[in-house]
Amino acid sequence: MTPIEITYNDEVGFLENNDQNWQDWIAKLLLLAKNEIGKKNNLEMSINFVDEEHSQKINAEYREKDRPTDVISFAIEDGDDMLDFAAFAADPTFQEDIGDLFMCPSVIKRHSEEYGTGWEREFGYTLVHGFLHLNGYDHIDPKEAKEMFGIQGKVLEDYGLPLYPDQLDKGRGK
Repeated sequence: MTPIEITYNDEVGFLENNDQNWQDWIAKLLLLAKNEIGKKNNLEMSINFVDEEHSQKINAEYREKDRPTDVISFAIEDGDDMLDFAAFAADPTFQEDIGDLFMCPSVIKRHSEEYGTGWEREFGYTLVHGFLHLNGYDHIDPKEAKEMFGIQGKVLEDYGLPLYPDQLDKGRGK
C-alpha cells in the first residue's frame, strides 16, 4: 500500500505529456506535503484534470464564481468536526480518503505566465495548495493563511520550487 494513492481522471490529456512523468512528479511532491503536515496514515485522493469550461461550471455551482479557476478542492471531512484518523495509524491497511481536486492546466499555465513563476513552480504551488485544503488548511483568517502558506512554501522549497519571499505569508505574492 502506498502512502498516497492517487486516482486520476484526465479529461484534457495532461498526463500524456512525454516531457515529464507527471504521476511520479505529483506523488513525490504530495508525499513531501503529507510528511510536512505530519499525516501518518495512508491517504487516498483523486485528481481530475479538466478544461476551462468544466472548471468554470464547478466554480459557478459550488463557489458562486462564474469563471474558470486553477484548482477546486472537495474535502471529505471539512470544517470544525473533522475526524481524527490518528487512531487508525497502526492499521497498515487503513487509507484515509481526503477528497478530490479538480485542476485546470490551462488556467495554471496562464497564471504561470501572469505571475512569472514558470510552469512547474505554478503547477506545484497549485497542487500543494489544493492538497492542503483537502487536509483542512485554509487561508481566510490571516493567522491560518500564514500557517498554510508557510507549509506550502517549505514543501515547494524542499522540492526545488522556491517561492518569492513574501509568498511564505501572503500566498502567491506579486
